[in-house]
Amino acid sequence: MSLWPYSTFLLLFLMLASSNGAFGNNAANKLILQLKTLQRTQQSNNQSCYSQKSRSENGAIVLEMKHKDYCFGSTGDMNRKLQKQLVVDYIRVRSIQANIKRIIFGKVEALSQTKIPITSGVKLHTLNYIVTVTLGGRNVTVIVDTGSDLTWVQCQPCRLCYNQPEPLFNPSVSTNYQSVACNSAACQSLQSATGNSGLCGNDLTKCNYVVSYGDGSYTKGELGQDHLVLGSTSVNNFVFGCGRNNKGLFGLASGLMGLGKSNLSLISQTTGIFGGVFSYCLPSVEAKSSGSLVFGGDTSVLKNSTPISYTRMVANPQLFSFYFLNLTGASIGGVTIQDSAFGKSGIIIDSGTVITRLPPTIYKAVKAEFLKQFSGYRLAQGFSILDTCFNLSAYEEVSIPTIKMQFEGGVEMEVDVTGVLYFVKSDASQVCLALASLQYEDEIGIIGNYQQKNTRVIYDIKQSRVGFAKETCNF
Repeated sequence: MSLWPYSTFLLLFLMLASSNGAFGNNAANKLILQLKTLQRTQQSNNQSCYSQKSRSENGAIVLEMKHKDYCFGSTGDMNRKLQKQLVVDYIRVRSIQANIKRIIFGKVEALSQTKIPITSGVKLHTLNYIVTVTLGGRNVTVIVDTGSDLTWVQCQPCRLCYNQPEPLFNPSVSTNYQSVACNSAACQSLQSATGNSGLCGNDLTKCNYVVSYGDGSYTKGELGQDHLVLGSTSVNNFVFGCGRNNKGLFGLASGLMGLGKSNLSLISQTTGIFGGVFSYCLPSVEAKSSGSLVFGGDTSVLKNSTPISYTRMVANPQLFSFYFLNLTGASIGGVTIQDSAFGKSGIIIDSGTVITRLPPTIYKAVKAEFLKQFSGYRLAQGFSILDTCFNLSAYEEVSIPTIKMQFEGGVEMEVDVTGVLYFVKSDASQVCLALASLQYEDEIGIIGNYQQKNTRVIYDIKQSRVGFAKETCNF
């Protein structure tokens, strides 16, 4: 499967040079996109994202965050990568839905054609955003995922490891590394964090973990604890997975940072330091674009351009690790979407899923209104999960209606212009509405990272709320 959720060209047409008029407000509920700014030639980024910047402000830690395509370059057929990205994202969402059904109903959804993973933790290869932290005195670049709990890195000696540019983490050269015992609370927490219980062999001083995937990918190893440094803040005895046997292509990163809500997640382990609050601004792929991952609740360090509006997290004891919100409505170009399905069930907000998934009736209503307002353009064939597509190759600019998601408490999240359309083909002959429908009405909706770009999203676990504000991502 493709490692490249987006190709570099995809958002070059939305470069920060927008200040020169590439896009902006045409009217209160319209955005103008000048397609001539789309660079149709493939470009490769040979930038290094290792040892990314960090800073400390007013007790908060700010880590530079980048899209991994910016770091690892973009080679090969762009259209193929963009199209495979959608297929992989489909499998990720099916895996989440299958896992939810396993937890709630004790059954696994049968999807023989796609080999769905049925455990929680890292979901395939669609994770996009990376940061650099220091573990055991060594810098490690990890993928950020709010849909996972266990943080893990590849470790020496490694029986099977995927390729990564950085040296493997070596616990034997760290003076603070210790194995986690099998009878420890951390080992017992693996069930809720990964879907698999901790495994005990003959050596009870070690707790073995397994996170497996239906596509054949997995990470296996032992739980360890070591000194973690986030920016300038130290976290002693941080519990993580030391992966000795790993198969998969996790974006060439050293591992993964789990920001879910279970006891083993990074945010739970640092509650005493940061108060259970973190936030991010997800950057686009365009050159020199970077965002930030912030630990701590002091909002004065943020660069949001609109006030933060908070909506409550919806409690779901069976699916505790996920972040649930109550989606109460939506609007397209200022027109309110009417559907009885709004407010009936929670929707997950997730940094690892790419395309937002909506219940079928809501999606149909959104699609109908978008087509009504985005009219006069030649339709194109749908692709994979995207069925509302257009051929825009003949246009220099198009007028795009705004999309807003509404949550409990009157909170709105306006989708950035970079998150409205998805280019399946680089010549703009197949450009699709970047929203998709769930298969069934009773499945759980997901707000994907494509619609979260250039938005400050604040997770406040202590007060059980999520906040939104506009922000142009710039570390």
